[in-house]
Amino acid sequence: MTTPRVPDHIRLGMTDDEYQIIVEILGREPLDAELAMYSVMWSEHCSYKSSRTHLARFTSDQPWVVVGPGENAGVVDLGDGWLAALRIESHNHPTYVEPYQGAATGVGGILRDIFTMGARPVALWDPLRFGPLDEPHNRYLFEGAVSGIAGYGNAVGVPTLGGEVEFADRFSKNPLVNVMALGILKREQLVLSAASGEGNLAILLGNATGRDGIGGASILASASFEEGDEEKRPSVQVGDPFEEKKLIEACLELYDRGLVVAIQDLGAAGISCATSEIAGNGGMGMEVDLDKVHLREGDMTPGEILMSESQERMLAVVTPENEADVLAVARKWEIDASTIGVITRGPDLVVYSKGELVCEVPAASLADDAPRYDRPSQRPGYLDEAWAEEPQIPIGLDAGDVLRTLLDDPAIGDRSWIFRQYDHMLFLNTVIAPGHDGSLLRIKGTKKGVAVSTDGDSLRIYLDPRRGSARIVFESALNVAVTGAAPYALVDNLNFGNPEVPGVMWQFIESVEGLAWACEELDVPVVGGNVSFYNQTDGVDIYPSPVVGMLGFCDPMPEHPPRLDRAREDMTVWLVGEDARHDFAASAYDRIINNNLGGRPVDVDGGEARRVIAAAVMLAYETPLLHDISIGGLAVALAEISIISGVGMTIEGVSGRELFDETPLRFIAVTHADRLDTDEPHRRIGTIGGNTLDFGEAGVLSVAEATDIWRNALSGRMAGRSTESTQRSPDA
Repeated sequence: MTTPRVPDHIRLGMTDDEYQIIVEILGREPLDAELAMYSVMWSEHCSYKSSRTHLARFTSDQPWVVVGPGENAGVVDLGDGWLAALRIESHNHPTYVEPYQGAATGVGGILRDIFTMGARPVALWDPLRFGPLDEPHNRYLFEGAVSGIAGYGNAVGVPTLGGEVEFADRFSKNPLVNVMALGILKREQLVLSAASGEGNLAILLGNATGRDGIGGASILASASFEEGDEEKRPSVQVGDPFEEKKLIEACLELYDRGLVVAIQDLGAAGISCATSEIAGNGGMGMEVDLDKVHLREGDMTPGEILMSESQERMLAVVTPENEADVLAVARKWEIDASTIGVITRGPDLVVYSKGELVCEVPAASLADDAPRYDRPSQRPGYLDEAWAEEPQIPIGLDAGDVLRTLLDDPAIGDRSWIFRQYDHMLFLNTVIAPGHDGSLLRIKGTKKGVAVSTDGDSLRIYLDPRRGSARIVFESALNVAVTGAAPYALVDNLNFGNPEVPGVMWQFIESVEGLAWACEELDVPVVGGNVSFYNQTDGVDIYPSPVVGMLGFCDPMPEHPPRLDRAREDMTVWLVGEDARHDFAASAYDRIINNNLGGRPVDVDGGEARRVIAAAVMLAYETPLLHDISIGGLAVALAEISIISGVGMTIEGVSGRELFDETPLRFIAVTHADRLDTDEPHRRIGTIGGNTLDFGEAGVLSVAEATDIWRNALSGRMAGRSTESTQRSPDA
């Protein structure tokens, strides 16, 4: 019996309805290359067809926003002609298939998004989520991804300054690798991606095009995973950081010399994306000759050339009189360059191969006419049971014993196993290095500073997507505030399961509402982001995992910004913020000690958030040490100060329950003064000194023991040390 042939559009991941839309647009059946282009451009990863309707909820109309969502990166004004470009992206499925290259090419892609805008990339951050490290395959994935980020970032010469990490069972077969990048530029260096000028030329710069990455990010990230999908290694792009470094320098020289009209990087969907978007954005058309594309393999079909996601490539639009100069710059930096097309009046993208027409479609239709779905959403049933199951916290707990267990959790313990692999001092701009609440960089030649924090909280968002998402915005804002920088702009990476599942779509919509509301409360614009759907394996969705990257700005920067290593004998310890409100839902205590996930996170007040964050910014100019209270509560935050400063402390008037409560919008101030100059609620809770963490009746733990446990929590597991797992996140 003959097996029915699967239609090409189904094989390429399209539905029958989507195919009919293409037929209506063209007035005919699509050619093979045209179908290939629509399949990648209309994929979930490229078209945002399940999320675009809801992303309109974000606002970016603040006067300091120069470029908002829709371009390669968001851009904000820092004054005196200085701009900052920021972007966040995911490389989740490719990393599971091939962890080193999947993570490495995620770094390469985000860097191209930044220098495409005319900015020099100055820093990277890496929010990560993996399965429990007591499983060897998870250690393999985690080690490979961290090595890929380090290998690419270090080699290309951009420092990785921070990030965050979570471990839970649901990430075992679907790890999340998000990467954020920041660039600095002068206003006159800004370049956009809209082509103009009939007769202008399209020049392909960088690596030769090969079969690596065909259907890579665009296809891998647009469908759920099933058993065996880890064998799709040919779909994963292969990165070359040294080629990227040359490409960065060549492009920056082209911008400085005014040789570029528009430029677009070749990321997901490759030439299909770059040619259609750069033409469509400008209301123009383009004629492309695939015979001019420099190839690694001579027998590639037109569809393969158009779909390939080979890395380190850019498409520049230049005037005919500048063509020779552009090609000369490419030769100087030893990168390949080919003139592959010409800008036309439009509206069509016309592609030839070996003298034959292989594509003639409206350029804008590849992006603008992609379907938009308002998918069904329904509040998932697990929440009723979860909210009814309030965490049980004993009144007389021993804080020392609890801390021993919490500090041994790899998501709480010392993360230096990760960031020691990164060169964070490149450019010598780093003022606050990895290991603190937020990273702080100077802008050379000015008194200005920019701070960044990336934050997420998958389990809390699982219990309440709206409240949990709002809280990560406020936490990220507080993390930059304790460096002295006011929250200024935000990018988000929205990692969710299968959008065709109504419960997942409900999580997504609620999360967007929480993020948007919190940003409005802080008057922080959302200048860009990324949606990663179909993070589902064998029918199991990941925990909803939006990640935010907050940019803070200070002018002037504090002369001596707060650091966690500045606690000294006889300094006073202060708790700033409202009193604890018994917030143990998705807390470290409930997850690790109780092996439970239940309750509902407390709500947050926008006015309180604004006040506490403003207080932290003001105190940063006069206080040696500020520290946000988040995972593990007050006890873990105090322990981190003691461990990093190498000195003990005596804490008074704080119960065991209060020590592990995770009520948001609170921070610690450590100072020489006998008073704290702030209008926000605050109280003195202790004194620095000795060699123990002395919580009075709540318990005692030596700083030496705490340090040993904390230092080995992650590194010990990566060395294969067997421990009783404290990282599993029980389902509600």
